[in-house]
Amino acid sequence: MPYGCRCRGHSCLFRHHLSAPPSSPSFVALLPAAAASSDDMARIASRTLPISVRSRLSLSPPISTAIWLGPTGEASSSRSLPSPLLLSGTPYVPYRRVFHLSSSYSRSMVTSLGFLANLRGFRKVRRRQAAVKKHVPKDKQLHLDVNISLEKALPKDPEVLNIAEMLKLNVSMAMKIAFDGLKDSEYKTRDTSICDVGKFDKVELSVLLCNDEFIQNLNKEWRGQDQATDVLSMSQHIAELDLPVLILGDIIISVETASKQAEERGHTLLDEIRILMVHGLLHLLGFDHELSDEAEKEMENEEKLVLKSLGWKGKGLIKSATDATLPNDILEVKDPKKAGSLRFYKPKFSYIFCDMDGTLLNSKSQITATTAEAIREAVSRGVKIVIATGKTRPAVISALKMVDLAGKNGVISEFSPGIFLQGLLVYGRQGREISRSNLDQDVCREALSYSLEHEVPVVAFCQDRCLTLFDHHLVDSLHTVYHEPKAEIMPSVKHLLAAAEIQKLLFLDTIEGISCTLRPYWAEATNGRAKVVQAQPDMLEIVPAGTSKGNGVKILLNHLGVSEKEIMAIGDGENDIEMLQLASLGIALANGSEKTKAVANVIGASNDEDGVAKAIYEYAF
Repeated sequence: MPYGCRCRGHSCLFRHHLSAPPSSPSFVALLPAAAASSDDMARIASRTLPISVRSRLSLSPPISTAIWLGPTGEASSSRSLPSPLLLSGTPYVPYRRVFHLSSSYSRSMVTSLGFLANLRGFRKVRRRQAAVKKHVPKDKQLHLDVNISLEKALPKDPEVLNIAEMLKLNVSMAMKIAFDGLKDSEYKTRDTSICDVGKFDKVELSVLLCNDEFIQNLNKEWRGQDQATDVLSMSQHIAELDLPVLILGDIIISVETASKQAEERGHTLLDEIRILMVHGLLHLLGFDHELSDEAEKEMENEEKLVLKSLGWKGKGLIKSATDATLPNDILEVKDPKKAGSLRFYKPKFSYIFCDMDGTLLNSKSQITATTAEAIREAVSRGVKIVIATGKTRPAVISALKMVDLAGKNGVISEFSPGIFLQGLLVYGRQGREISRSNLDQDVCREALSYSLEHEVPVVAFCQDRCLTLFDHHLVDSLHTVYHEPKAEIMPSVKHLLAAAEIQKLLFLDTIEGISCTLRPYWAEATNGRAKVVQAQPDMLEIVPAGTSKGNGVKILLNHLGVSEKEIMAIGDGENDIEMLQLASLGIALANGSEKTKAVANVIGASNDEDGVAKAIYEYAF
């Protein structure tokens, strides 16, 4: 039966020998000593298949490196490796071997518990007769086959992906150091069913990075502990079978719990995952700190030896857990927000208010796949994304539909809250209108007449409609590029004013025409009856006096009963200034106006560098 152990705040599940699951017949009954038939042996061997052999989507090509260890401990290789693998303090290997390191990582395509399914016999049997090994050639190769996997529900965070890449070599390095000490070192408490790895042709190990929910389910089913933990180990080695392959098993690490522990202990997430990996590996090699104080000390020393030999940071999991039980006044206090520690496990904000043009949309007026994935990750962790834009609601729905973020279960729909037309239209719960501000009719008449006289295109925004007086390629671009509803051409100013209530007017011209002519003229002409704002350098908007996107945010927060301390805001234009000032954390993207960046708490990457995605990963969790 599988059994677990707890190391002062962490736990691990490991088995010295493969055992049957609770609902299966005793596995020992399948092992009638050497009399087992080849079919029986094949059936038994099939149940030891690790999670690494299951089909997944490969994210990178495998690494393959051969290292020659001679009688003096000197090494040469077909490809250079980082120096920590070849330290002078590495224990002498008493047999001459070639280590062939083969490692890769992938993202799990299924959410089922892969290795547990193997234990229950759900995987097809590998029909291969176990080979009996009597003579071990001195120069034969030993393949260290390491597979790094990411559980499907784990977010595609850049830091996690980088760590998975690092582990491809790190795990093999740790395995080599751990193997070096097994044959000649004397351990009083270690299970020695795995001793001389020189008799094997290949060693297989899989490491799975997952979230708290995944590891909690394992912990509950196999240990009866309904809580998340940091690392679980499951041995798949059967000492009774004389197989040419040493299948160590699986190490499962929760990135969320590891992230918390990394912050508490003042080192990076990579450091913590390395520590957990070493701890899990030693369990698979027969160490068990739960047996006695002596066993705990032996495993603690072995953790220290492996970490020190590789030059990795950290004191080892057992030592770290022991220190955590000491009084706070004798522990060194470290910065919990040290760079490199992932903090996505708990959202810092309930809401993120995000602008569209120049922010969520890049310079091609598109949302990148990276940004869309970051938004999905935020939503999956309970953060509500609210769009606050100068665009119409149909335009936002159209843009987000292209990346599957629109609709009933998306970020925006006709039934979700949102702030549109620079805060002039605010929709609350169930998408119902809770605020509307219309532009003064006299200002509208003057601006429309100016458009006809000077042949400068202007578009009137009337809730979900766009109206204009004549055809123009710049007007068309609002629909083809910016996703706005196609503008309806009205026959006269009188007809346009009678068609619908106008919330704002948008002049379209060159950057020079806006800055040198239109903006100075209309800033003076509105004379307190309205105000001008700019979200784009080639567009000038005339909106009702006393209104702003920030004011729209206030109206919606009051409607939802949400505090300003609970929100983070991201924008780029002058029309975003009040919104950024209002939020607990205001982030202006690097492409934003200087006035906007001047009031922001943080200046992020540009909209063409996935600025929103980076802001979410860096500051939202």
